[in-house]
Amino acid sequence: MKYNIVKQKSFEFALKIVSLCKQLGDEKKEFILSKQLLRSGTAIGALVREAEHAESKSDFIHKLSIALKEANETDYWIELLFKSNYFDIDPYTSLKTDLDELLRLLVSIIKTSKANQ
Repeated sequence: MKYNIVKQKSFEFALKIVSLCKQLGDEKKEFILSKQLLRSGTAIGALVREAEHAESKSDFIHKLSIALKEANETDYWIELLFKSNYFDIDPYTSLKTDLDELLRLLVSIIKTSKANQ
């Protein structure tokens, strides 16, 4: 089976998001913003998985484009929670680094797929 870097990285990112949201609920009693982060942050990997079995090249591009939108939304929630002092610089930096890598991967795959369509 071929290694799929975006699949692996989006799953690892989702695990970090789940852990952070659990921590925000347990320690900070923050449930509203973290629920939004949980939804968008885990949707990225789910959409990447859906794209693996896309019905067509257009469907593949569409699913990854939605994953890209979810990644952008996740970036918003991460920044908002950080600027609202819900977590420190270390988790913020780690999540931003991972998310920036996912964003670059998704953009690259989408651009290449569109060019080859």
